[in-house]
Amino acid sequence: MISEVVSDQSQGPSARGALRKRLISGLGVGGFGLLVVSLGGWWFTAALGGMVHLGLLEFFRMAQFKGIRPATKTTLVACQLLLFSTQWSMQGGLPEAVASAVLPLSGAAICGWLLLQPVTGSIADIAASIFGLFYLGFLPSHWLSLRGLEDGLAITLSACLMIVATDIGSWAVGRRYGQRPLSPISPGKTIEGAIGGFLSAMLMGLICGQLMGWALHGLPGLLLGALIALFALVGDLTESMMKRDAGIKDSGDVLPGHGGILDRIDSYLFTPAVIYYAIALAQPFLGK
Repeated sequence: MISEVVSDQSQGPSARGALRKRLISGLGVGGFGLLVVSLGGWWFTAALGGMVHLGLLEFFRMAQFKGIRPATKTTLVACQLLLFSTQWSMQGGLPEAVASAVLPLSGAAICGWLLLQPVTGSIADIAASIFGLFYLGFLPSHWLSLRGLEDGLAITLSACLMIVATDIGSWAVGRRYGQRPLSPISPGKTIEGAIGGFLSAMLMGLICGQLMGWALHGLPGLLLGALIALFALVGDLTESMMKRDAGIKDSGDVLPGHGGILDRIDSYLFTPAVIYYAIALAQPFLGK
């Protein structure tokens, strides 16, 4: 019993230090994100490109743990081309049809590269490479499309706040009331925590909808919050599934206290495309 008490006391300062490091790095990432989203344009594109590059390296590292040989360099270049062409198209410098062609042409280039290798590529090599293009190229490019909308700054920041609210609500409610496991993929997550995340995102969405002057006193924001909470959870569990399959705890160690880039942005990958198309479809009903 005494040894357990001593152990707990010795771990106390260490735990507080880890929490402090996590908080500082989290605030740093959040502040940087706020800055580049506010600046928009090529600043936002460059920052997003840097995160995509690091995240894709982590994803391919997990794939390589499974003996998969993805087309790493080709996919890295293709993802940057996707972001570049999306931003250039929104600014009117590139025809939309040309920008839309980047995705299928990139997929063909990836398959061509694998065909030229000394060792014939496998289905797994092709699948990992194409999924990397989709997961960390096509999906994140929608953050640029979202930022380019009318009221794009307010919508993008609101979306980020709803994702943050999902994370905080899930953590706080799960820690206090969590009893029933949500999924064996991520044992630390609970059904109660997920409900807390949904409610927090919906509340934040309602507040943001009211501030942006959306119809029905911001009610569409509440519905958008529920949608964001759902796909943020899907993104979180998807990355957890890949890490579990690769046999690793964190995707990397770039961010002190948080792990890798993918560990930090997993909730931000599926959500922008969903938000962008939901806003596009609901635009006639969002009248101020």
